Amino acid sequence: MHLSLLITQIKERRAMLQLTQAQLAELSGVGLRTLKQLEAGQANPTLHTLAEIAAVLGMEVVLQVKKNTSL
Repeated sequence: MHLSLLITQIKERRAMLQLTQAQLAELSGVGLRTLKQLEAGQANPTLHTLAEIAAVLGMEVVLQVKKNTSL
């Protein structure tokens, strides 16, 4: 999944839950500046950061092995 699609999903879910960026930042333990940069597409978040945000939004980050990949 591309980061831009992930950002869109986070923003849409936050809006659906009627959370402000400040509220999401506080609930997830992620800095407000980091969250604002993420939603603006100006951040390179860690998996931990994404997982913390996703958990508050009732989402999860999942890693999968691609089908038909060879080493």
